Amino acid sequence: MADLAIEDLREDEIDAAVELWREVNLTRPWNDPHADARLALAGETSTILAGKLEGRLIATAMVGADGHRGWVYYLGVLPELRGRRFGEAMMRAAEQWIIARGMPKLQLMIRGDNEAVRSFYEAIGYEVEDRIVMSRRFAGQ
Repeated sequence: MADLAIEDLREDEIDAAVELWREVNLTRPWNDPHADARLALAGETSTILAGKLEGRLIATAMVGADGHRGWVYYLGVLPELRGRRFGEAMMRAAEQWIIARGMPKLQLMIRGDNEAVRSFYEAIGYEVEDRIVMSRRFAGQ
């Protein structure tokens, strides 16, 4: 973990982040990852953390604070670099980002059938909570 540099993603790195997200299967046809990235970088209560090895983007974590708790999205590490604890390093950086903004809790969502991701989060101290996530999509959004 020591050689992973973590900093805010720059706007000119959005294409590289989206490419990483596509490579690790984080994108979905109904979401525009470029728009997601631009929105996160434009907000005062969100950013995208970029994990870099020798200047190369190898991991991301989108973080945000809603005034009550923190959230993480788009956590991804290039497949060939998994197993080196870079995902954990990104989550610890996200936790520190959330704590610095006074949020008492960090939450994230994973797809119910994604056992590998669930196992990863459980291994670094996250717990499953009994919640139902509901949503509503708006036309054109």
